[in-house]
Amino acid sequence: MTTYDIVNIGHVTHDILDDRGRVSRFIGGGAYFSAFAARRSGARVLVVTKLAEADFALLDGLKAEGVEVSALSSAATTCIENVFESEDVDRRKVRLITQGDSFSLADLPEVEARIWNLTGLFRGEIPPSLIAPLTERGKVALDLQAVLRTSEQGGFAWKDWEEKADYLPYIAYLKADSLESEVATGLTDREEAARRLQALGAAEVMVTHSSEVLVTDGRQTFRAPFDPANLSGRTGRGDTCFGSYMTWRMSHGMEESVRYAAALTSIKMESPGPFRGTREEVLARMS
Repeated sequence: MTTYDIVNIGHVTHDILDDRGRVSRFIGGGAYFSAFAARRSGARVLVVTKLAEADFALLDGLKAEGVEVSALSSAATTCIENVFESEDVDRRKVRLITQGDSFSLADLPEVEARIWNLTGLFRGEIPPSLIAPLTERGKVALDLQAVLRTSEQGGFAWKDWEEKADYLPYIAYLKADSLESEVATGLTDREEAARRLQALGAAEVMVTHSSEVLVTDGRQTFRAPFDPANLSGRTGRGDTCFGSYMTWRMSHGMEESVRYAAALTSIKMESPGPFRGTREEVLARMS
């Protein structure tokens, strides 16, 4: 049976970016951005995704990178409009234009993985019922937005995950940004929010912010600053950070993995699109 370091489950998207009136199109989604970061950090990665067959060419970049892809046909490809009205990269308006079909356990190939990374973009894409069965096949990672973000007639909102106490004990790695961690805990202090989520059962919790990334396991908390020279590639920051952290964490301690993820993500934020640098560049940036 084929074994992967990380299997990303989630939609690869064809998105619209409106940055204070400057409009562009790009390929996105957590499964996409995190795959590049993990692959370039040395992981063997499989992406399981759903999109319209007419858009399968959106996956060519992943394949060229050496990321393996399991593409399933969907009635539509997810398309999200991201609108930034200010320089605050943690605040944006999001509109869901079209959405790919949701995932089920039957959609997943019979492979082994060290980590199953659930990279849903909106609530309902990845049912929480997948979580417990996947723990029998490896560690499970979860992007909190997959259970917090909702879309009602294209509108966008965050709603707390009422079942979080039931499911977080299954999660080895949990990722949230500063807003998502506040929604899930009611706490504005990022470290306090991360500790609250960890106390609910997640083994290691990452919270990202425009200024830094922090990770806690309840006993220790490590943080490292982002220091990009510019923010032209800020889209995909959290997913890049999470993918690089988990890959480095497979063979390194928490503190070094946080520093590695911050350095890699800082490089990525300086150029639009996914991370295309090298481990050597990241290690040099760390020092």
